[in-house]
Amino acid sequence: MLNRRNFIKKSSLGVGFFALPVSARFLFTNDYVSKRPPLSERKFTSEAVEKTIKTIKKSIADEELAWMFENCFPNTLDTTVKFYQKNNKPYTYVITGDIDAMWLRDSSAQVYPYLSLANEDEKLKNLLKGVINKQVECVLLDSYANAFFNDANKVSEWKNDSTQMKPGIHERKWEIDSLCYVMRLSYNYWKITGDSSVFDSDWKKAMLLILQTFKEQQRKDSKGPYKFQRSNGNPLDTQFAGGYGNPTKKVGLIHSMFRPSDDATFYPFLISSNMFAVVSLRETAEIFSEIFKDENSSDQFKNLAKEVDEAIQKYAVLNHPEAGKIYALEIDGFGNALFMDDANVPNLLSIPCLGYRSKEDEIYKNTRKFSLSKANPWFSEGKFAKGIGGPHIGEHKIWPLGLIMQALTTDDNEEIVSCLKMLKATHAGTGFIHESFDVDNPKDFTRAWFAWANTLFGELILHLHTTKPEILKRKL
Repeated sequence: MLNRRNFIKKSSLGVGFFALPVSARFLFTNDYVSKRPPLSERKFTSEAVEKTIKTIKKSIADEELAWMFENCFPNTLDTTVKFYQKNNKPYTYVITGDIDAMWLRDSSAQVYPYLSLANEDEKLKNLLKGVINKQVECVLLDSYANAFFNDANKVSEWKNDSTQMKPGIHERKWEIDSLCYVMRLSYNYWKITGDSSVFDSDWKKAMLLILQTFKEQQRKDSKGPYKFQRSNGNPLDTQFAGGYGNPTKKVGLIHSMFRPSDDATFYPFLISSNMFAVVSLRETAEIFSEIFKDENSSDQFKNLAKEVDEAIQKYAVLNHPEAGKIYALEIDGFGNALFMDDANVPNLLSIPCLGYRSKEDEIYKNTRKFSLSKANPWFSEGKFAKGIGGPHIGEHKIWPLGLIMQALTTDDNEEIVSCLKMLKATHAGTGFIHESFDVDNPKDFTRAWFAWANTLFGELILHLHTTKPEILKRKL
């Protein structure tokens, strides 16, 4: 077994990490014609987004990278949104891509990069308000569900799951991060636009329901109202112990029955999602204090955040035999832990992007090295790329979400360039970002239409345009 010193030397962040992946240009021929739908077929257009695409494309020296940005950044608006008015309020239904359902997580992440442009485009601003209003409606329908239909008459393929399915619900997998994403979008919309009009009585009711749900899933007094099992034969789609998950020691952490990948947790305390909850609870406390002048509720959000944060630091920081002191992905409070990282966000790699700890935090730095190394069982390396995958698709598959998050969590220019090269090398001629791809064959990919990954790639390019424009001036 590697000791910690040798682990750091031999990890993927060592000398050989920035080696250029095998070029994939021989796999396809392309003249970089836009892959966007014709203007008449686009679901929504924003003048601010179109202007941004033109501006940033001009700043990207690599023609293929610029083409990918043009295709990916507007993909959510082009193909996945339905904007409408109801009860004198805007609503926006956002599908995830090739599945006609609205995930709370995906819909938040898909529109998040457009927040920075909201003040330049009233139409776009209303669309974002509509997403928040629609998410509030979903939470009030069922705070334990992760994905919803716009049409309550539509019948879900998961209607026979052993849980409380209601009309309008596509899937009812309890995932902490789903509710955190709702809180994050609302908070950052307010911070960027200064518009507090979305914080109406329905919004307040939904946030208090989220607080109640988090407390229920601490399970201090009982197992709570939620359980889930599915009989399709896939162990990642169901839960242990009658649908309540493996036993835990009640230490103040919030139970999550599923990960952001929609895979079942093994140990119910999913640490990355509990970290997300800490940040989101504090942000929502600020809204209750500043907008509603409701200090009692604000204190409840802050107190829960403090309790969860203290439990993370006490129980989730553990010694890994190779990586040293790191955060475990999942624990049970009894001392058992799952040492791995998954590409879906929130994951351990994304801790700085969540706002939980900085990139310079020592425990995070150790954790990051672990995540991006072969000590992580879901790290893969092949001819075309190296990075994090996950059990959702299986071994030898990398998720571009992981490569994008890797680039977003480093200040090292060469590491960022390496990630961009791998993203370029693995779109298989489509010009879009996929859910996953085989490390030795980028044409073996899943989900040709996955808007979350497309828009997150756009977010990365926006980030680099603002913080490291010199990188975009390189020919990759």
